[in-house]
Amino acid sequence: MKLPENLNQKLEARRHNNSLRQLPSFNNLVDFSSNDYIGFSKSETIFKQSHHYLIENDIIQNGATGSRLISGNHSLYQIAESFIAVFHEAESALIFNSGYDANVGFFSAVPQRNDVILYDELSHASIRDGISMSNAKSYKFSHNDFEDLERLILKFPDTNIYIVTETVFSMDGDSPNLEELVVLSEKYNCYLVVDEAHTLGVFGEMGEGLMQYLQLHNRIFARIMTFGKGLGCHGAAVLGSLELKEYLVNFARSFIYTTGLSPHSVSTILTAYQQLEIEKESIDKLRQNIVFFNQQKNLLGLKPMFVRSKSSIQSAIIPGNQNAKNLAQELQDKGFDIKAILSPTVPEGQERLRFCIHSYNSEEEIIQVLELLRDFLF
Repeated sequence: MKLPENLNQKLEARRHNNSLRQLPSFNNLVDFSSNDYIGFSKSETIFKQSHHYLIENDIIQNGATGSRLISGNHSLYQIAESFIAVFHEAESALIFNSGYDANVGFFSAVPQRNDVILYDELSHASIRDGISMSNAKSYKFSHNDFEDLERLILKFPDTNIYIVTETVFSMDGDSPNLEELVVLSEKYNCYLVVDEAHTLGVFGEMGEGLMQYLQLHNRIFARIMTFGKGLGCHGAAVLGSLELKEYLVNFARSFIYTTGLSPHSVSTILTAYQQLEIEKESIDKLRQNIVFFNQQKNLLGLKPMFVRSKSSIQSAIIPGNQNAKNLAQELQDKGFDIKAILSPTVPEGQERLRFCIHSYNSEEEIIQVLELLRDFLF
């Protein structure tokens, strides 16, 4: 059957606006686009050790066989969740199949009908989708603007308020003042929830994330750690109290009604976390490359076009979908995998090139790509 006409019209509108998404082909370009910040997805050590762990423990099984509440809660889950909780100095960890599943499950289940959710206006789509499924009322506050946040808090006295933010935002690469935010949430007895998708493997002595690095992790309600980025594998975990874990097991629909991860996936998560404990060189090299990237963009006069960021995400604003796409293609033609981020993913006029910095990028590659960007623009 043909696609209904109203759906064809939506696709045509995307084509007209130069915003039609298409699956990219695999390439061998220099990687400035993936979220594999410290190279764990390509780690031969993690690949071999996760396989050996399964063999040594006689776990010869391809699938989970069902949801974790039926038949899929294989023994590796308890081992991995205990390790993750200790690593992150949390009471408990509950593994979800993805960061999307974790956010949708958490925000659709935890805030209740008479509660209020206050979320940063640039929160990830998975957070917003979860909030849209909640029975709680929700309001966005201006990006990293805690005066605006406090104004909203004061509108809802004697109410359970959930404050939601990210430690590093996926499009801008910037961070809120987390110390100030924790103090504000404590002042009004709010429940602070942070998404740490882009800080695991990046911040902290062992890549443990920004809240733990700042020693704020024991003063908040929940952390959501995503494994598909710095950890280089798949899945996510919600960190919090034992009671929160029990609640999510009972009420988070994206946890309850889905087949669990395979033993191989959970073994990879466990092995990657074990590697974080001893992997200092890649984390240090990533930090050096972030500093070097910022230095070079300043030297080349590119600083004004970049969003201020000290993370591995560096975004150059190139207004207009076609302009951003053309410039990305120019850089790809020169051998660098740079992706354009288009509206409606970002607001119109905020289209951009998103540079992801990795431990395995060389200084020569960073210089070359920024010089090319300068030459194409000026």
